Parts: sequence; structure tokens; C-alpha cells
Amino acid sequence: MEHLAEQYLDVRKHTEDICRPLQTEDYVVQPVVDVSPPKWHLGHTTWFFETFVLVPFFRGYQQFNTLYNFVFNSYYETIGARVIRTDRGNLSRPSVEDVYRYRRYVDEQMVLFLENEDIEQTVVDIIILGLHHEQQHQELLCTDIKYILGHNPLFPAYAEKAAVNELLQAGGFVTMKEGVYSIGFEGEGFCFDNELGRHKVYLNEFNIAKGLVTNGDYLEFIKDGGYQNFRYWHAEGWDWVNKQRIQAPLYWHYVDGKWLHYTLSGLQALNTAEAVCHISYYEAAAFAAWKGMRLPTEAEWEVAAEEFQWGKRWEWTSSAYLPYPGFIRAEGAVGEYNGKFMVNQMVLRGASIATPGGHSRKTYRNFFHAMHQWQFTGIRLAY
Repeated sequence: MEHLAEQYLDVRKHTEDICRPLQTEDYVVQPVVDVSPPKWHLGHTTWFFETFVLVPFFRGYQQFNTLYNFVFNSYYETIGARVIRTDRGNLSRPSVEDVYRYRRYVDEQMVLFLENEDIEQTVVDIIILGLHHEQQHQELLCTDIKYILGHNPLFPAYAEKAAVNELLQAGGFVTMKEGVYSIGFEGEGFCFDNELGRHKVYLNEFNIAKGLVTNGDYLEFIKDGGYQNFRYWHAEGWDWVNKQRIQAPLYWHYVDGKWLHYTLSGLQALNTAEAVCHISYYEAAAFAAWKGMRLPTEAEWEVAAEEFQWGKRWEWTSSAYLPYPGFIRAEGAVGEYNGKFMVNQMVLRGASIATPGGHSRKTYRNFFHAMHQWQFTGIRLAY
């Protein structure tokens, strides 16, 4: 299990690397319900390994603190009571130092556990799931940190030289022929259960953009009154725009006659050549309607994925998040991982600049509610 131990420590280190530029005060902030404090992410990902690996399978293991099961459980009804999601920002205790001690303790115990060569494959599978779970939280850490700092009135930079958002934009469209295609995961390696059940789909001929919609493209939509014209919007989206007074993508600010946007490097002039980011499904669909086009379905996106570059923005599709044929929830708490969320959410495909290396596949099915903007989301058009 030496290789798995190395992989485990690498993933765990990357989580802490993401948090390294933060000040202690940044670890506790929760501006809205969808954003979890960085301290909570650090504790929750640790709790996952303690709860699903060490407690049931490592003989003689002593929990670091029995209260942490209540503090760091996210949504697992099988495991028991938990802190209400909106109260995560009220957890001034355990301290940041306590949470890092918790991580070190669990990591030491996991390394000891992984020294055992006789670990059953089912347990190995849970550990691998835990690593991918932590990588999901690494992406969420980036999005949540940006939201926390981007809603600080001083617009502080996360890092002076944060990840570059520039994208090489290819022009034009790819035509995909009418036919029967197969979608879903196949082959070796890890995938989530919602990718399984490879099956055939019939698709009419369609065209899909080689590049993503840019800030400049989206700015034209704004200038043309896109946020004031109900004809482009779903009824629910139009209601959202008006109730929330949405006038632009998240982090865009109109100051002294100029558009600025908050980036991980601080507040900057809007780069019109960059791919638009932090767009809700409502906005993506409205922009597509304004262009006289539409968003691709997830099946169209997957079968065409070899024809264009992807991986810098999660891309909204027009597909509802539903189970593939033959989907069955696993028994126990692990079965709560994906299946319970297959309602009232839309599928995103691809990955983003916040996605850890090795954590993206063309079959990966991400999903969010239609109003969410805080993830690194973008738009690819189809017709």
C-alpha cells in the first residue's frame, strides 16, 4: 500500500497548500449558505477518512474528538446529527490550530493503517473515493475562498500571481452527425457512481462551438439590455433576476464608467478576450437565447468533447441531473454521495482552473442548482 499512502499524502498536502495564503481570520468566514469556511473544509475532509476508514476498519483506533462527528458531518443522514449548514461560520471553535492538529493526527493514523498489506479491496475503494472527495473539496475551497475575499469590501488578493484565467479561444463550430452514440464511463480507473451505466443515445445532427463565450461576447448581451428583456429568460430565471437584482456575472463591478472584475489576484479591469466566468444556468440559457442558439445537452457535450478544448470552465448543459439507466445507490452512507441530489439540478461538464490535476474526465457529471454563480462556470453554445 506504499503507493496509496504516497497518493494520500500528496492529496492531503495540496489541500493545505491551497489554504497557505490565507490569514487566520479568512478561515472562519461564511458569507452565504453555499460557501463553507475553509476551516470547515479542512475538518470535513479529515472527518471523511476518520469516519469511513479508521473507525470501522483500524482496530484500536481512538477518535481525535468525538464531537467532531457532529461538527464536520456534511449531509450523511446515516452517520447522525450535524451542525446546520448555515451555522458553519459560527464555529469559532474548534480553532484553526485545532483543526490542523486533527488533520495531522488522522494523517499519521492513516499512514499506519496503510502499512498493512492485507487491506481489503472494498476498503481501498473507500480510500480512493475519499481522495477524490477531497479533490472535490479542493475545487470548492478555491471557489469559496474567492467568494469570501471577493465580498470583502477591500477586495484583497488571494495571491499576487494567482492562476491565470486566460484561454485560447478557437472560433467556429463543429458539426456532429446524426446517429447513435454511447455515453458514460468505461475502462479502468476511478469514476463516480453517477457516471456508470454506459448506454446508447440517439442524437440529431448538431453544431457545437469550438470555444467558450468570452467576456466581450457577454458584455454585448448586457449592453443590448439582456438583463431587462424577459423574452430571453426562463420564467424562474426572470424571477431570480428581478428578485436578486442581477445585472452582470458574479464579481463584475461597474465603476466610473468601466467594467472591473474581482480575480484571485484582486480587482482588475475586465479582460474582454477571457472566457466569461461565474455564470448561472439562468444566465447561460438567456445568453444562448439572445444569440438565437442553445446550450448543448450533456450527451452532445460528451460525444463532441474530443473536438474542442475543455477544462478551464465548468460548462452548463441543458440537461437535468438524473440517473443513468440501471443506476443503483450503494448501501450505507456512501450511497448518499450522489443519488440523493438527482432532483432540481442541472448538469455541468468539463472542469475548471480550480479543478485539481487528474480529477477531470469527459464523463464527469458535475451538478448545481440553476441559480448558482460562485463556481468557475462558463458557456459553450450549440444549435
